[in-house]
Amino acid sequence: MSVGDRIFSPGERTVLIVDDSPESLTAMVELLGDAYRVKVAKNGAKALELAATAPQPDLILLDVMMPGMDGYEVCRRLKEDAHTQDIPVIFLTSLNDPSDEARGFELGAADYIAKPFEPVIFTARVRTQLELVHERKRTQSLLTNFLPPRVIQELMRTGTCKPEHVQELSLLFADLVGFTRITEQISKEGLLDGLSAMFSAFDAIMERHGGQRLKTIGDAYVGVVGLDHHIPDHADRAVQAGLDMIAHMRGLVKGTGPVWEVRIGVHTGSVIAGVVGESRYQYDIFGDDVNIAARVEAASEPMRLTVTAATRRRLSEQGLVITPRGMVDLKGKGQRELFFVERAPWSAT
Repeated sequence: MSVGDRIFSPGERTVLIVDDSPESLTAMVELLGDAYRVKVAKNGAKALELAATAPQPDLILLDVMMPGMDGYEVCRRLKEDAHTQDIPVIFLTSLNDPSDEARGFELGAADYIAKPFEPVIFTARVRTQLELVHERKRTQSLLTNFLPPRVIQELMRTGTCKPEHVQELSLLFADLVGFTRITEQISKEGLLDGLSAMFSAFDAIMERHGGQRLKTIGDAYVGVVGLDHHIPDHADRAVQAGLDMIAHMRGLVKGTGPVWEVRIGVHTGSVIAGVVGESRYQYDIFGDDVNIAARVEAASEPMRLTVTAATRRRLSEQGLVITPRGMVDLKGKGQRELFFVERAPWSAT
């Protein structure tokens, strides 16, 4: 069997084999080709290119002794590149000096396989590393439900996450009106199903407008726009998301059960964002503007959206009707100028 610079075989997981020996390449492709998609490179430069090319490999088998760029240098460059640094590397070597093995681990290698290798041991070690990759990706997928991608990457790499000062973003608080009354009129299962459906709809709305859910607290929903990266029109996006949430609640089929209504408040300001906890991580935001946003929601009215002057100043106003509410006393925050916002009757939803 001849091998070229790259080979694709059936399988969901991708393995990149880097070796300058045609005989070694052929042997490894024959062992792995039926179970995995295989990429092949005969030198370090090609290996770096294929490692960064989609579909990226889940695992790299890297020969140490190669002409030109050796395996150690290839590994060093892989680990320095943010796009490839998380791909595990198994070194393939006929060297038996412990110092060579130590050097590889210092560079970030996940394992060593000695040449000539036993096929059973070789395939077992490959399978073990790929299972670890699968588990890590599954963990990352679960974490995305609770943490932003940037935070996940930092936690996985360093075990910590530095607090970040976000200078300007828009916060959206939504709360069910008469939640206690609702809990008394429907079953626990019906309540949880209703909250789950409502929050899922709100998640989709926030995502559509470039925002995200930060958390839920009981029947309250907290969304943000502009947290992970700067979004110039974050205020418009947050307000449009809130109006879509109200429209969604109005569109629910009314049955014999209690009517579900929401109050929504939007405020624009700055926050400190970071992870709290050690054994159980929680990503959260802190600062006076968070408290103001919560108070604005509490001061709103059923099925209406209220914004502060800080948000009002940043709105484009296109397709919106903005009604002054005057100075409103916010608990613990004094008098604040607030505004109702709704879509103009002629505007498109």
